[in-house]
Amino acid sequence: MSRRSGILEFAVLGLLRESPMHGYELRKRLNTSLGVFRAFSYGTLYPCLKTLVASGWLIEEPGSTTEDALAAPLAGRRAKIVYRLTAEGKEHFEELLSQTGPDAYEDEHFAARFAFFGQTSRDVRMRVLEGRRSRLEERLEKMRASLARTRERLDDYTLELQRHGMESVEREVRWLNELIESERAGRDVKDSASEGTSQGVSEGSSPGAFEGSAQQNSTSGETGGLPRHRDQSRPDPSDDTTT
Repeated sequence: MSRRSGILEFAVLGLLRESPMHGYELRKRLNTSLGVFRAFSYGTLYPCLKTLVASGWLIEEPGSTTEDALAAPLAGRRAKIVYRLTAEGKEHFEELLSQTGPDAYEDEHFAARFAFFGQTSRDVRMRVLEGRRSRLEERLEKMRASLARTRERLDDYTLELQRHGMESVEREVRWLNELIESERAGRDVKDSASEGTSQGVSEGSSPGAFEGSAQQNSTSGETGGLPRHRDQSRPDPSDDTTT
């Protein structure tokens, strides 16, 4: 299994753990909720779904709505299929959630893992966050060393691009520091938001500002102090179409 297909399978299992979905709805959730999957197609998703079904982690069920029942005779199209996580699939996903190997710190895999932190235990979240921070600090050190060696040979635009890349990594390290501090303090998202409000935190102040609500962790019963950007939006619900 390639690294990217492994990330996709992880994300599909995680989304279906929340609720069964049609293929179209699942693809839209992957596109809107997980930016790493914005450029993938049905030609990538459906082989992944078939593999998960063959592994016993998903089952296919016919659509149960009136619209689905009428789709085939009226439009010459087959009724939509709903994909549902099996008990074995839930167990497998929870096993994947508990893994904290080096892959979890890489750019694409970290984004997928972070999207399901609400279902992840606090100790695992801490290991993933600290591993990601260490990986970025190593990257930042190499970038600084490279810039120091080549600064005199770079034109102004290339130099500015290098600086921009370093600043992006530095921002993520600061963001990770805030997350790790919150996890260590064991603060609940809602409690931290109330605390920030009482101290006069203004809109858009920093990535460490907390939203006023939290989704409880249904797996571990723990909730971490999760800083979010104020402009973060929820995924747009999908109007299903025939897959």
